[in-house]
Amino acid sequence: MLSRERLRDTSGRTRLALESRDFDPTLFDRWQQLDGERREAQVAMEELQRQRNEASKEIGLVKRQGGDASQQIAAVSELKKRLETTESRSQEIDAEVARLEATIPNLPHDSVPEGPGEEDNRLERVVGEPTSFDFEPQAHWDLGPQLGILDFERGAKLAGARFTTYFGAGARLERALINFMLNLHVDEHGYTETIPPFMVNRQALFGTGQLPKFEEDLFHLEGDQDYFLVPTAEVPLTNLHRDEILDEDQLPIRYAAHTPCFRAEAGSYGKDVRGLFRQHQFNKVELVQLSAPETSYEALEQLTSHAEKVLQRLELPYRVMCLSTGDMGFAAAKTYDIEVWLPGQDRYREISSCSNCEDFQAHRAGLRYRPKGGGKTKLLHTLNGSGLAVGRTLIAVLENYQRSDGSVEIPSVLRPYMGGLDQIVAPT
Repeated sequence: MLSRERLRDTSGRTRLALESRDFDPTLFDRWQQLDGERREAQVAMEELQRQRNEASKEIGLVKRQGGDASQQIAAVSELKKRLETTESRSQEIDAEVARLEATIPNLPHDSVPEGPGEEDNRLERVVGEPTSFDFEPQAHWDLGPQLGILDFERGAKLAGARFTTYFGAGARLERALINFMLNLHVDEHGYTETIPPFMVNRQALFGTGQLPKFEEDLFHLEGDQDYFLVPTAEVPLTNLHRDEILDEDQLPIRYAAHTPCFRAEAGSYGKDVRGLFRQHQFNKVELVQLSAPETSYEALEQLTSHAEKVLQRLELPYRVMCLSTGDMGFAAAKTYDIEVWLPGQDRYREISSCSNCEDFQAHRAGLRYRPKGGGKTKLLHTLNGSGLAVGRTLIAVLENYQRSDGSVEIPSVLRPYMGGLDQIVAPT
């Protein structure tokens, strides 16, 4: 959530920045109008309260002098009615202001390329050469079933479209990737491993920006408790210190967690849903950092490098893109997408998004810290990134390590997690 000081900007910079995020500028104008009315109502209420207090004092004075205070009593009654009307209108304005504020996206950092979509994203670097073969490579949706490790039909039979069942070496490979990623981030990168709840309340989702704007993309549980399945571990990890005041000496805080992620993917039906893409349930290892503002952009580069390290150890080719203003997520001020090369599809595909949300989520979740030198508390900066999306990493392994006979080599770094297994072959 943006501070009201930034939203009150009259220079036009905030309005232009929001337009670049594809936010309706008339809603920003409406917020400024309502904010002006809200402040006018506050001044009016204070004046009416002052007049009522003065009139009440006058009633007591007249009565002590034995006079008739009916005129003053009538005036107090009228002032009370006017005050109640003004208070009621102020409450209506406050509610609409809060509703609008919750829908306004974060402002982009100055280094973010401007543009409405992914075609405006900026290439930062390419690591490794796209894998080439002397045969026609297969996509994972063909390889997996042929190897007997992915079953899309049985997943659909159990839960419907966009669910998959893993078998044998496929299930073990998924587990190996999770353990490899967690060990790398905890042992080498210094994150604290965390197992958060896989369900969260509405307040947690508001804190990270999924609510109220993206409720249709969430799985809401029916019942007495207002719970949602987590769309990403970013939500519980970022909210771990909600409404707390940390000491600056505790920063940066780094959490890593593996969770299943649940997404309704509303509005994407028929779009890019083949195989393991856009599943309703998938595994992800998430990285979250809480940082002081002065070091948050250094932290973004560091967090992105931590996610890249997974691909480097797996020897998978990839590239890093800086997302444009129109392609970034709602809460982000700057985002790097890491895209892995998938030879079965002859293209790069996103496998991680690493974002600095600056103090946007901290405003919503009450994330603050106390500076070393004392003084007022400050809002933290929050960062998050996939380290990595496990299912998409499995896709990348299958497609990049496939052989002409349909078998798949296991990357050497994963073999200790696979009981020494060095390949996956089709069942005989």
